[in-house]
This record gives sequence, C-alpha cells and structure tokens, in this order.
Amino acid sequence: MQELLPKQAWDLLLERTQDAAEGAGDPPLFVDVRMEIEFLYVGHPPGAQNIPWYEYPAMTPDPAAFVAAVERAAGSRHRAVVLICRSGKRARDAGQALAAAGFGEVVAVVHGFEGDLNEALQRSRSNGWRFDGLPWEQM
Repeated sequence: MQELLPKQAWDLLLERTQDAAEGAGDPPLFVDVRMEIEFLYVGHPPGAQNIPWYEYPAMTPDPAAFVAAVERAAGSRHRAVVLICRSGKRARDAGQALAAAGFGEVVAVVHGFEGDLNEALQRSRSNGWRFDGLPWEQM
C-alpha cells in the first residue's frame, strides 16, 4: 500500500483519469471510507464513492464486507483504488485490508479530508484535502 499527501493523490487521480480517457486502462476507483453522514454533510472530493469502513451504530469495521463492496465497485482487484477518510487512519486500515485481500494498487491519502487536529482541537487548519485547497463538494 502506498500513502500519498492530498495534492499527490489528486495529481495521481487526474493523471490516471486522463490516461484512461486516452484508452490506457481504467481510472482509479476513488473511495471515501467515512460514514455516509460524514460524506454527505461534511463534504467529499468530487468523484469519490462512499463505501464506509464502518457505519453507525455498530462503529465496528467488517473488513470482508468492505473488501467485497470495493471489489464490486472496482470490477476487479487489479484496478487501482485511492482511499480517503477524515484524518487518514481509516483509509490506512481499509487499505491494509484491501492489500491483504490481493488488490494490486492501493493508495491511502495521508491527513485525509479534514486533516489532523490543531492545538485548538480543530480540523482543516493545518493539513488535509480541504486545507490544501483541493476541490470538494457537499450536500
């Protein structure tokens, strides 16, 4: 599994999507592993599909179910998968499950969508997708 900073991940997504448009394979599957409510109301990168690593109320990952859902969305374990979450931890954990299941190219976005907490216990103030000014949308 590879870990990339948000800007590096965005560049990879853009480059591989362009390559796919020119006939060089499939674009990466971009997966937001946060809970649905986070995905919808906090916001998400454009083009990301929401496949939660865990969901309320259980709040417990089911790696086998997650891997199966990603495989359905990807169509193949050979397709590159880029994962993002709030701060990077769930993306890393989910990425390790995908790599262990035989996915060939898995990328986790370091610092995630909102980034690490700062001294005032606020996110999106020191790093992360939104902090870096990358595109995002919300419901």
